[in-house]
Amino acid sequence: MTEPVIEAVDVVKSFGKGAGLVQALKGVSLSLACGQLTLLMGPSGSGKTTLLSVLGCMLTPGTGSVRVAGHPTADEGPGGLAKLRRDHIGFVFQSYHLFPTLSAVDNVRLALDVRGMRGPAAVARAREVLEIVGLDRKINAFPDDLSGGEQQRVAIARAIVGNAAAILADEPTGALDSENGHAVMTILAQIAKDMSRSVLVVTHDPRTLPFATRIIHMEDGRIFSQE
Repeated sequence: MTEPVIEAVDVVKSFGKGAGLVQALKGVSLSLACGQLTLLMGPSGSGKTTLLSVLGCMLTPGTGSVRVAGHPTADEGPGGLAKLRRDHIGFVFQSYHLFPTLSAVDNVRLALDVRGMRGPAAVARAREVLEIVGLDRKINAFPDDLSGGEQQRVAIARAIVGNAAAILADEPTGALDSENGHAVMTILAQIAKDMSRSVLVVTHDPRTLPFATRIIHMEDGRIFSQE
């Protein structure tokens, strides 16, 4: 893919009204290219998670434009935005968001179920990606039987199982110790080497810096530097 996986141009996003109006994003432009691991860093309240949510089609911009895999989002309703997320975006969250009553393989398989892939083929694919993240011996384990790092690896497997072009991770190492955080970032960096994928990591964690292809700093709703 030669065009950006996701591209935002002059995005403004506000919350509230009147005296309570807060402008979370103030004309942000950003593009995510394949083969990169981009870190999005900045203090709390700088707009990082809001930007991630706009790029991931979970929030719509007030003004400005977003394109996902070349598709403009402006005229899409909830169903169209859900399809863009399903077809092109995988999410990884700090709190894992796993179903506690499902095994690792079934948590991953659910991401295929919503894409219409079911049965033995879906189970085989889920097993394959769990092996990629180093959990081939834990496929039948439930979240309560897994460490935090292992749960986050299940979440990464779920994000990549449908071959999403963009992986958006919100503080993926925030709840992990140094060893598990390093392991998770190693996996995300390996995923980002795939020239059909881009990885964006929102983080406060300085331990993630060595893994970055690109570092973007936000403050007060604006991007103020890129490295």
